[in-house]
Amino acid sequence: FFLVERRQREAMAQHLAKIFGTEEDKVNCPFYLKMGACRHGDRCSRIHNRPILSQTVMLQNMYLPPPQTFDQAGEPVPQDEDELQDHFEEFYEDIFEELTNIGGELEQLRVCENLSDHLAGNVYAKFREEEDAEKALQKLMGRFYGGGAILPPFFPG
Repeated sequence: FFLVERRQREAMAQHLAKIFGTEEDKVNCPFYLKMGACRHGDRCSRIHNRPILSQTVMLQNMYLPPPQTFDQAGEPVPQDEDELQDHFEEFYEDIFEELTNIGGELEQLRVCENLSDHLAGNVYAKFREEEDAEKALQKLMGRFYGGGAILPPFFPG
């Protein structure tokens, strides 16, 4: 009897490990686990496991592309690709320099240019060491950028 029960528990544990973070996982939000943000926010029916420590810090909605302009007819005016690239590169260099100065060595720095509100302009900074990420997070907390407060969480990925 106990042997059968033990096998059932092991099979269940293996099944849960297999589906963790997938669409089949009805407990944990797979999108939050992948992106550190969820379009449903606090209204999501699944759990957002927020890590207490991680190598990666997420700076939500930090990158703001140049605003779109419109002509008199309300049509969007095409933006100059070189100006867009220059704007992005200037931002990237600034954020890279600031993060390495306050945190330490970065392994990765990614900027999300998705149009969805929960992803638009998110910056993911992965530091070599968790301690560096923690130091950067503490120094960024409550600072302002682009008119908004910086309240960076650790990223689960």
